Amino acid sequence: MKVLVIDDEPQIRRALRAGLERSGHTVRLATHGEEGLDEAALHPPDLVILDLALPGIDGFEVCRQLREWFTGPIIVLSVREGETDKIRALDLGADDYLTKPFSLAELLARMRAVLRRAGSLDTEEPPVFTSGDLTVDFAHRRVSARGAEVHLTPIEYGILRYMCLNPDRVLTHRQLLTAVWGAEYAEDTHTLRVHVAKLRNKIEADASRPRYIQTEPRIGYRFRLDG
Repeated sequence: MKVLVIDDEPQIRRALRAGLERSGHTVRLATHGEEGLDEAALHPPDLVILDLALPGIDGFEVCRQLREWFTGPIIVLSVREGETDKIRALDLGADDYLTKPFSLAELLARMRAVLRRAGSLDTEEPPVFTSGDLTVDFAHRRVSARGAEVHLTPIEYGILRYMCLNPDRVLTHRQLLTAVWGAEYAEDTHTLRVHVAKLRNKIEADASRPRYIQTEPRIGYRFRLDG
């Protein structure tokens, strides 16, 4: 896989190149936003690893410009623990994020997850989605879990459908609310939490330890592919 790393820290670039090349990937490096955009245009990558704190054009603007044409996964790196930057990057089109410092093993796992998601997408909505013991029949709007049909409300089905069409991707509260309710409800996180809790009670074997709908604290949710 061709990976483009855009980061202004030399030690991060060296470590990522060494680790990713040991894992069999081809790596190109960029030290700032403008160079990263040029590299992406001249040598289109399969995946981009993007630091948010870049000199010149920052990572947010790089992400925004990349998403005008680049359809591959973008994993952003942030030195901040807070959720504001992560939410902003995800809303701009990033697929996942890591907070520095991080391990190479964790990065490789995130890469596999976003690539698995990219491989699961098609130009048209699949008629049936299956993950573990959960099946969603999009054509007939039917859901079954552990072999039994599950009756969902239209809102619950809308949430599950959007998550299943974006598996292994962090979805912000705003993204889910806008997709299911509409832009005017983009800030109503309480309503989303209530419906997600009800959805978990219906599709999870143990709603207190969810197998599929994972919480990303203060940011949103991630639907984890299983099997």
